[in-house]
Amino acid sequence: MEKYFADPLRYDGGMKYERCGRSGVLLPKVSLGFWHNFGGVDSYERSREITHYAFDHGVVHFDLANNYGPPYGSAEETMGRLMEDDFRPYRDELFISTKAGYDMWPGPYGNWGSRKYLMASLDQSLQRMHLDYVDLFYSHRYDPETPLEETLQALVDIVRSGKALYVGISRWPLEATRTAFQYLKERDVPCLIYQGRLNMLDREPQQSGILDLCREQGVGFISFSPLAQGLLTDRYLNGIPEDSRMSKGKFLKESMLTDELLTRLRRYNEVAQGRGETLAEMALAWILHQPGVTSVLVGASSTAQLQKNLKCVNAEPFADNEL
Repeated sequence: MEKYFADPLRYDGGMKYERCGRSGVLLPKVSLGFWHNFGGVDSYERSREITHYAFDHGVVHFDLANNYGPPYGSAEETMGRLMEDDFRPYRDELFISTKAGYDMWPGPYGNWGSRKYLMASLDQSLQRMHLDYVDLFYSHRYDPETPLEETLQALVDIVRSGKALYVGISRWPLEATRTAFQYLKERDVPCLIYQGRLNMLDREPQQSGILDLCREQGVGFISFSPLAQGLLTDRYLNGIPEDSRMSKGKFLKESMLTDELLTRLRRYNEVAQGRGETLAEMALAWILHQPGVTSVLVGASSTAQLQKNLKCVNAEPFADNEL
């Protein structure tokens, strides 16, 4: 295996960094997500190529979760291999996040938000990734059955143990989020960032008040699923390709592509063409220009795809009436 040496000009290639809320952390405007394409079923060599390309172009934030794969845990195992093969010398330049909250192992302690689950899961994640600590650990979802204080105190204690430098929450409802921000702040472990789904087709964090709350409280915001699982690309403008994610029907259902949505996507595509961008580039740029957004999480199945997505960093701003 050829030894990896990072590009010495990796911070001179145009990546921009945004302060995460009122913290000392700067995150790249585009972060690399490991939800798809980095599991045990995927090519390790391709994972290496994509992460090398990302880091060589200033993408220093890699976002994982305990059950990313498939199978569960295998994306973190890929990250562990990458650490040993390539990234160990650059560990202090990387910002690595992981999460727990969704189904991970059988029985009553492998899901949701108990102290038992969060702490056990992080220990497993660190082993898989060959790390002493993560930079950021998330509660991956709100647990309506576990007392908020239990989940939040576990996050506090995780930081105090040195196993994570910062904590965040993902997809929590507004009032629980407000409680979380206050609880964590009072214990000198402020919430660094909120991860939510925000894209041109799903503006729930704006409509619910989450994004406004993050701005008020000095908490960063990072968007996942920015291309709506591929809907906000040119793949579906003329129907459903045979090899597409929608044709497989796991996360995207064919019933979602209604005539109304197709009309809307084609309108967006016309706006993108007028801006000299692809629909995907414009969709990413739109998110980055929303007030309060720190970074956008992109997946990538190839370096060519990542190269295209990185163009959004330098996109023109949006006029309010442009869409």
